[in-house]
Amino acid sequence: MPNKSSLSAAACSVLLEPSVAGKITLTQEIAEHWAAGSIADIGKAPPPDRPARPPRPELRPPRDMPKRNARGDQGRIALIHAIAHIELNAIDLAWDIIARFTKYDLLGEFYHDWINVAVDEARHFELLNVYLSDHGSAYGALPAHDGLWQAAEDTAGDLLARLAIVPMVLEARGLDTTPPTIAKLRDVGDDQAADILAEIAAEEIAHVAAGLRWFHYVCDQQKFEPPATYQELVKKHCKGQLKP
Repeated sequence: MPNKSSLSAAACSVLLEPSVAGKITLTQEIAEHWAAGSIADIGKAPPPDRPARPPRPELRPPRDMPKRNARGDQGRIALIHAIAHIELNAIDLAWDIIARFTKYDLLGEFYHDWINVAVDEARHFELLNVYLSDHGSAYGALPAHDGLWQAAEDTAGDLLARLAIVPMVLEARGLDTTPPTIAKLRDVGDDQAADILAEIAAEEIAHVAAGLRWFHYVCDQQKFEPPATYQELVKKHCKGQLKP
């Protein structure tokens, strides 16, 4: 049962829940309470620096992750496992942005957008986990990298930086890289994986759009020019050149 004293407290209940199933259940319950109006106060509940997580997968730096090849069965399992890990991070990231940035003067639509993102990410994780189960694997069976949460830690003090780097760079990159991945999966006859990624990609467009919309909103509040601010934040928080 989520903490219903405020939305930020409810968000923290997801972040403090170590099991993936628990995070998904809490996400769905909070969304239902928010829609019904039984959680109305945003409140102020400081989130943890890192979310609670299951003991596996083993987390490694991105540079230490093995290369994946979608043409082999094990390579496709590794690919889907990696995306499932991204979706788990995305559940926590959506709740973290709700709880962490309550000092800003934000509209109710901001919280509504990120609750919807959390619900989508939870469903995406479940779709991917079904694929893993169907192919004799499970989330946690393979190592995963911690790059997404490192980006979250790096932008924890600045909502504009969080919006610029997480939805507008990292999630937007997925919109570029997913279509060719889907084509490769279809080429090797894995329509199950291709259909899942196509469904996820279609919904991620709205997530990137939410990031862009609220980036502009906060820039307007602070009298910043959005393109120049975005470029400055990317240079500050992205190491090296952006990948195409």
